Amino acid sequence: MKQLDELKQQVFRANLDLVAHGLVLFTWGNVSAIDREKKLVVIKPSGVSYNNMKAEDMVVVDMDGNRVGGNYKPSSDTATHLELYKAFPDIGGVVHTHSTYATAWAQAGCDIPNIGTTHADYFSDAIPCTRDMTEEEVRSAYERETGSVIIERFKGLDPLHIPGVLVKNHGPFSWGKDADEAVYNAVVMEQVAKMAFISLQVNPQLTMNRLLIEKHFSRKHGPDAYYGQK
Repeated sequence: MKQLDELKQQVFRANLDLVAHGLVLFTWGNVSAIDREKKLVVIKPSGVSYNNMKAEDMVVVDMDGNRVGGNYKPSSDTATHLELYKAFPDIGGVVHTHSTYATAWAQAGCDIPNIGTTHADYFSDAIPCTRDMTEEEVRSAYERETGSVIIERFKGLDPLHIPGVLVKNHGPFSWGKDADEAVYNAVVMEQVAKMAFISLQVNPQLTMNRLLIEKHFSRKHGPDAYYGQK
């Protein structure tokens, strides 16, 4: 039980970090984290103001979305988070926001191109955007199907090398080894979305060196990484 309480504290703090980094307005975002051993997910309650929220307000659900702890309904995006945890077994936290620039790329239905070393330090390629959802997907289990189209988009991609996605006409999701890393990646995604937008306004014909992308990504990730301290 102590471990679950610690996870609630982590998820609570991570949700507040979204506000601190300017990624959410009102209640437009959520963070979750998973206890893989217990197969339980802790997530922000639906529609509860960040100003009034407490750690004990975090909601615990099982992998089928049944509430097993907490007094509130879980986030309306819970089913999407659960699909990502099921499909990507190495992730431990998920974030969803409606941050301005990443959401603008999602609404435009465009991948965020990898055109600079800032992007390449954290994402090995473009941040992908999903396809249009079908009428059936929207009318049925919408949130679960949102997870399904993300998973479909990641066929052939490594979610650990590209820790984020844009859901077309909706907004960004990111993930990481835990809730804190998922928030970190959400902040990076918003910043590189902004940088890409400005860069393409300055020079619509810009190009990027693929070798430079590989160099910057590999020096921070993988067995030969050398960035930072040991």
